[in-house]
Amino acid sequence: MNKEKQARLAYTEKAQKIVDDMTLEQKVKILSGTISIDDMMKALMTGVGHYNDVPYPSGGDEEHGVPTMRFCDGPRGVVCGTGKATCFPVSMCRGASFDAGLEEEIGHAIGREVRGFGGNLFAGVCINLPYNPGWGRSQEVYGEESFHLGQMGSALVRGVQGEHVMACTKHYAFNSMENARFKVSVDCSRRTEREVYLPHFKDCVDAGTASVMSSYNLYKGIKCGYSDYLLKKVLKEEWDFDGFVMTDFVWGVDDTVKSANYGQDMEMPGTIYYGEKLIQAVKDGLVPELRINESVLRIIRTILTYEDAYNASGKNYDEEVLGSKEHIALALRAAQEGMVLMQNNNSALPLNKNTVKKIAVIGKLGEKANIGDHGSSQVFPAYVVTPIEGLNKVMPNAEVVYCDGSDIAAAKKAAKEADAAIFVVGYDHDDEGEFISGEEGTNYTGSIGGDRKKSLGLSSEDVELIKQAGPENKNSVAVLIGGNMIMTTEWKDSVSAILMAFYPGQEGGTAIAQVLCGDMNPSGKLPFVLPYDEKDLPQVNWETTNQYYDYYHGYTRLEKQGIKPLLPYGFGLSYTTFDVSNASFAADANSVKASCTVKNTGAVAGTEVVQLYVGFKNSKIDRPVKLLRGFGRVELQPGESKKVELTCPLEKLKYFNEATNDFELERMEHEVYIGTSSANSDLLQGTVTIG
Repeated sequence: MNKEKQARLAYTEKAQKIVDDMTLEQKVKILSGTISIDDMMKALMTGVGHYNDVPYPSGGDEEHGVPTMRFCDGPRGVVCGTGKATCFPVSMCRGASFDAGLEEEIGHAIGREVRGFGGNLFAGVCINLPYNPGWGRSQEVYGEESFHLGQMGSALVRGVQGEHVMACTKHYAFNSMENARFKVSVDCSRRTEREVYLPHFKDCVDAGTASVMSSYNLYKGIKCGYSDYLLKKVLKEEWDFDGFVMTDFVWGVDDTVKSANYGQDMEMPGTIYYGEKLIQAVKDGLVPELRINESVLRIIRTILTYEDAYNASGKNYDEEVLGSKEHIALALRAAQEGMVLMQNNNSALPLNKNTVKKIAVIGKLGEKANIGDHGSSQVFPAYVVTPIEGLNKVMPNAEVVYCDGSDIAAAKKAAKEADAAIFVVGYDHDDEGEFISGEEGTNYTGSIGGDRKKSLGLSSEDVELIKQAGPENKNSVAVLIGGNMIMTTEWKDSVSAILMAFYPGQEGGTAIAQVLCGDMNPSGKLPFVLPYDEKDLPQVNWETTNQYYDYYHGYTRLEKQGIKPLLPYGFGLSYTTFDVSNASFAADANSVKASCTVKNTGAVAGTEVVQLYVGFKNSKIDRPVKLLRGFGRVELQPGESKKVELTCPLEKLKYFNEATNDFELERMEHEVYIGTSSANSDLLQGTVTIG
């Protein structure tokens, strides 16, 4: 049992005494947010204020000494306030760092800022798995791989709760479509459910997350907000989750009795189906009061734990912590570590500060403050560094000229006359993100957003711009802005280098410039596979009411089908070179271990991400070729060598047996790989026997 859970359970007796002393009306009040949903929506529609501009309160009971829960959204920082919060890179960028330690630090920073705004809950641990990278909100998660999602999400939970702030993990579960999220019913096999879509949620529960948010969509025809199977049987009974469950906002449930009876503890952000309706349902005998008592106990116990711990800590964060120098430095570091160098033909990068005197920045995103979705995850920092501003700051001796790319002839001329041409292309909040309106046009956020329904590649205008103007300069670089994979097959040969920058946060322009000129050596790795053809990925009807999720997606799908990707999962280049040698593999009663020696064989310092994969060639059932089961970063000076050891618990090698309804470990010889990407050519291989 982790220390978070131990601390909460220690409050059970105190919380139970409070529950026993409360009237039914007082108890039901604990179970709902207290803001006016009509007022909230009116403000959003009129542009007066913004979503979650102050922490949203719920419950609380002054008579019994129960503080309110005060909700702050995320995940790229705290959504509250204007011009105050630190805007970190989106989670997908942070996932590309493969740096769980850094993510835990970010969690601490976010926890401090939640308290600085007066909140006590952070609902920004978003770990849904994208079945297809076109999902509009996939920028809010860490990548396509369940193990990786679980490791990074757990790190964020630990960091946030380390500041005595409740972490809420979301959206439970199968929420990987945006446009149809209110109506789609997702289906899959039980094996797929348990091995692919739920393990990362269990990881965060095991890490001690205080709360879980249910999702809008249906699973097997039942709304997740009152799925007895997901909320009660799996989450609370099987996983022994001791915290509380809240609805996703406004549209999370649509039935009072089902919600209360089938595991939903709290309606947010205001009262629609709970409140008087729930009181009447109890009086009518439709909802047992014991069920209300259980939910109230969970909520009070959890809130008391974190409020008492914060008060006892001596910490008293106020607005001075918001957007602090330390937090902004952390946001910059996250952007630096997350950027992925995908291509670098003829060592076009890094740009030489001594010889590059004129830089052409080409593309409409070159001067745009572009930090991602304008939905519920939008953060409002004091400033955002654009790519052009970053280049001017980092390379002050170079002339930086701008061309928006709308005139191809002008773009070709600008590229030809410069020492380097930087094409800043990709997406913004209108192209992908949160979506509510069912009509064409803008939604409540003022942007269009939604899923990428047309293509996983660049716009036809961007493609034509790169193909025409890219060849005009031997030092041509495409900087990609976006929340998930962007296809490059069509145009990659028209530029020398490609840098995936994601939505890199408020210091993103600085980080882009630092990486381009070599002040920072890129070390990010793709948290998704990049195919030659997007048809190699699972296909999704983004407007459907029924979507089946196959067992395979992403890199596991391509490997199983024998399809070579353009770039493998976990791939990323550096300005130096690394040699991986002396691999060794072992297994004991609890884990599989792999180690290797990594040497920096180049001329500059750099960081490599070492990855552990386990294979299942000898399995008697259908299993992936191999799965990521460990990762770690190693920093090396030129010529320096270090030993890296990675460990995978045997629990993570089990498969779900539908016949026995349980996870089982296969007693057989497993392939084990250690190296620098999922490609076999980047891995050293051995075997271990688990007997």
